[in-house]
Amino acid sequence: MTKKDALVDAARAAREHAVARFSGFKVGAALETADGTIVTGCNIENATYGLTVCAERVAMFKALSEGHREFRAVAVVADTNDPTPPCGACRQILWEFAGDIDVFLANLTEDKGTFRMKDLLPLPFDARLL
Repeated sequence: MTKKDALVDAARAAREHAVARFSGFKVGAALETADGTIVTGCNIENATYGLTVCAERVAMFKALSEGHREFRAVAVVADTNDPTPPCGACRQILWEFAGDIDVFLANLTEDKGTFRMKDLLPLPFDARLL
């Protein structure tokens, strides 16, 4: 099994823990740290929607809170036919804390594409602009 496969499998498993009782749209994410640790997250919905947190941000915040500061890749899994990339807020967080990492998109049964963060967020706002 490749590292990419392990990351996608971890995201698929994380998706099962999603709290999506309003939309029914479950998402799982798995973030690979520089030392090879895999940190997962799932989306957590709230009735106000604005307080909902996406799977990618849950994984990143969890990794950061556990002391990880360098990352290699993230996998995102949703039950869709087309690739489901991170939303704008997640792209910003991923860029700011992980930089130009690989982004693996998959559904429940197959890979849907591999991207780089720089391609998903081509003109990012970050510390260089402050």
